[in-house]
Amino acid sequence: MPQATAVVRFRFDAYADQESGAVQEGAARRRLSVRRDQEMTRATLALLVFTLLPWVFAPAARAQVTDFEPVTTEELLAPDDGDWINWRRTLNGQGYSPLDQIDRDNVGNLQLVWSWALQPGTDEVTPLVHDGVMYVPSRSGVQALDATTGDLLWEHSRRQAVPADEDLPINRRPGMARRSISIYGDKIYAGTSRAELIALDARTGELVWQHQVADSSLGYRYTSGPIIVRGKVVAGMTGCERYKNDVCFISAHDPETGAELWRTSTVARPGDPGGDTWGDLPLTWRAGADAWIPGSYDPGTNLIYWSTAQAKPWAIVQRGTEGAALYTNSTLALDPDTGEIRWYFQHIPAETHDLDEVFEIVLVDRGDGLSLFKMGKIGVLWELDPRTGAFRNAFDLGYQNIVEIDPVSGQGILVRERIPQIDVPVDYCPGPGGLKNLWAMAYHPETEAFYVPLTPGCAHSIFGAMPEPELGGGGVGPNDRRFTVHPDSPGQLGDFVAMDSRTGELLWRRRSHWQYGTAVLTTGGGLVFVGDIDRYMYAFDARDGTELWRTRTPTATDGFPITYAVDGRQYVAVPSGPGWSISWRNARIAFPETMQRPPGSGSVLQVFALPVE
Repeated sequence: MPQATAVVRFRFDAYADQESGAVQEGAARRRLSVRRDQEMTRATLALLVFTLLPWVFAPAARAQVTDFEPVTTEELLAPDDGDWINWRRTLNGQGYSPLDQIDRDNVGNLQLVWSWALQPGTDEVTPLVHDGVMYVPSRSGVQALDATTGDLLWEHSRRQAVPADEDLPINRRPGMARRSISIYGDKIYAGTSRAELIALDARTGELVWQHQVADSSLGYRYTSGPIIVRGKVVAGMTGCERYKNDVCFISAHDPETGAELWRTSTVARPGDPGGDTWGDLPLTWRAGADAWIPGSYDPGTNLIYWSTAQAKPWAIVQRGTEGAALYTNSTLALDPDTGEIRWYFQHIPAETHDLDEVFEIVLVDRGDGLSLFKMGKIGVLWELDPRTGAFRNAFDLGYQNIVEIDPVSGQGILVRERIPQIDVPVDYCPGPGGLKNLWAMAYHPETEAFYVPLTPGCAHSIFGAMPEPELGGGGVGPNDRRFTVHPDSPGQLGDFVAMDSRTGELLWRRRSHWQYGTAVLTTGGGLVFVGDIDRYMYAFDARDGTELWRTRTPTATDGFPITYAVDGRQYVAVPSGPGWSISWRNARIAFPETMQRPPGSGSVLQVFALPVE
């Protein structure tokens, strides 16, 4: 395959975290290093940038993917073993690959075969692989690489080197959703930080269409990409923390044009079913229910499953209502043709600690019928009937103290004495970031277990009074939340557990001084892969947790590792990057004498394989 011409890149030291749909804006400035005898003025720099703009920031490099085979709906439902063409490989969200060339006996022989410095702003990425080509997303755009060598095939850039953009909030600067993309037909689909959906030619990276889904000036944005269901591009919107005369939503779009086919609000509107659960709040003051993690789909039930984040502001007392606030903190089952909500299950009604349930949905058939599983920040594994939403089980890992599980409804009912009040200190567990967050768990069919990365911790918090509500106001609410160590895990911020899907019993666990910082990957070779923020990537035996392999990455492991095969050889791809800033902040609090976030924010993709015999 031809290699694209190298391009000059500017360095952007910008990093923003997505926590419960709210962007934590840190210091982020763009720097251009130019060696001159005297410092350039801003005007001179702007002139230089605009002079270089047509060449440096061309939409795509000119090379292309040859012999491309379009991806069909049938392939998305049952991918080739060697491909990784959905966010969690399959639309059921399991994070499992049947590839078994790399197994318990030989994984210790893994060696690095290629690496690639990713685009500026890259973090939390999930590469896709189809027919030997890897597509890698970032805030800067998409790159297509030869999956066997790492050679660049094409590049599409979404950043603009315009100095005025420095004054914009990070989430409103030109860029792309960093976490995931999707592939269908001959196109790559992505969301952008300006609430657009775009389609790129999978062969060349050229822009095919661009559709404005929502008004980004109101805060709307995408941080994850869409999924493809029955020929529709389905995406969840985020950036819904501000007051406006609209609410968050999930929408479906035509893959050829981007035209909207349906839109489903994730906040119950006044007068609609569930609208009274917000009390008498008008639509303008109903915020939250962001849908920023991709959903799942099952062809047997023909339902899309998507989960939502908490209500905003975070605390009940700040929102001005004690109602359940549908459809926040819920799992929704949607009709793929119309977007109609067929059923919903609200995990924590009226959630009030920023401990939401927005994360991945995993569908599993263990031979006794299909079940829907999910786990959010409090570390409760819920099992539901995917056809009706009926409650089946709730298994509590035992780290949380904010809810009691109702034995009939299965919902988490808030413990009254831990509900925040204005300017009154309150202690509760888990703390900021939750016990489990965006790093997806994975399922292994051999053990019928889930493998879950956890961060034990608690919080000492004070929630302040809200100002008089106004359009554009709202947000998460004034708060001072301090991370504290968990009494059951005082010296270990990481806990990686194997959890029996039938009983909730812990089969094994691997505690760690540092937090785990990647999603989990399980494979047909009996392996479980996960990484931590101390730059280690591990392979464990799925049966008993025995460590079989580890390697050190250039920066903190940070993203969604995948495995794939090309020409009979299996590869494991491991992204690393700056690491989640909340993890580093919590670690500095727990271990102030030793913890220091490494300098720089460069992101790297490393790909490993067994030696060629």
